[in-house]
Amino acid sequence: MNQKYTIALLPGDGIGPEVIKEAVKVLGSLEKSLGLELALNEVPVGGAAYEIEGHPLPAGTLNAAQEADAVLLGAVGGPKWEKIDFSLRPERALLGLRSNLNLYANLRPAKVFPALVDASSLKRELIDNLDIMVIRELTGGIYFGEPRGVESLDDGTRRGFNTLVYTEEEIKRIARVAFDVARKRGKRVVSVDKANVLEVTGLWRDVVTEVHEEYSDIVLEHMYVDNCAMQLVRAPKQFDVIVTTNMFGDILSDEASMLTGSIGMLPSASVGGKTAMYEPIHGSAPDIAGKGLANPLATILSVGMMFKYSFGREEVNAKIELAVESVLDRGIRTRDIMSEEMTEVTTQQMGDEVVAELEI
Repeated sequence: MNQKYTIALLPGDGIGPEVIKEAVKVLGSLEKSLGLELALNEVPVGGAAYEIEGHPLPAGTLNAAQEADAVLLGAVGGPKWEKIDFSLRPERALLGLRSNLNLYANLRPAKVFPALVDASSLKRELIDNLDIMVIRELTGGIYFGEPRGVESLDDGTRRGFNTLVYTEEEIKRIARVAFDVARKRGKRVVSVDKANVLEVTGLWRDVVTEVHEEYSDIVLEHMYVDNCAMQLVRAPKQFDVIVTTNMFGDILSDEASMLTGSIGMLPSASVGGKTAMYEPIHGSAPDIAGKGLANPLATILSVGMMFKYSFGREEVNAKIELAVESVLDRGIRTRDIMSEEMTEVTTQQMGDEVVAELEI
């Protein structure tokens, strides 16, 4: 019997539609070769949705996401919408999706493909065989805390403020995700905080330590965020799983991604509720939108994570990773990972190359 999956496609802005288009080609290939039945429901999000419906996350888009078995997102945002009201900016759609879908854990692997070792700005010996998983808490912390805003003071100046807050339960559940993921990897977790300055991350450290008592097979280390940022570029292979707060994870996962040579190579999974969301970690890159320069591999690899975490098909994820690796081994490159004696291809051509590998 065919397996049926409903996937909500949210192309978004900038290069989002371009990379999603290549992911759809991969899905089409898998549908035929694996005997699947995929229902793809494309809906607007971000700036594109604002232009159509006056809101970055319309009710129809949210409903489609909630009813799907998984969500595949392109990218949102761009300078076109920087001057509209903060509550209506494209990025607010991401926060709305994470909150409404209860996606409290963001999994961002930073894995170096052998063919791209020299694309990194770090020395080969530092990143050869690098494979890090950054787990970022996604629905709490300073991005969601209240009160927040900008207020006028009596002297006529303005003051901006945000609130960093975590409950014990929020910390417990993200810690368990990290320890569970580590059990399937190298069984090492580094919990990142700023407990020497911020009381809330002192609580973070205490709670992660308490949860660790349930995972005696896992090695736990605590590290301040500034030291972690330094260690990622000094000796990145010391890390296996990193777990941290929303804001720290936002920053550190981007830093980790550049160890691999390009932010265009890194997929992500946001999990926690019934429906998970998958997306490349790069932005909308409006400066290259429509030029065929975008790297679709992060989005294609996000499809692999979708099959692994939402559909329980680890072998499909492995198949996609192997196809990407084979394309890279043949010297096929988009501009962001281009080097001498390689063959530069467009976004569409890269998608075609991956599909061709999948169909061998």
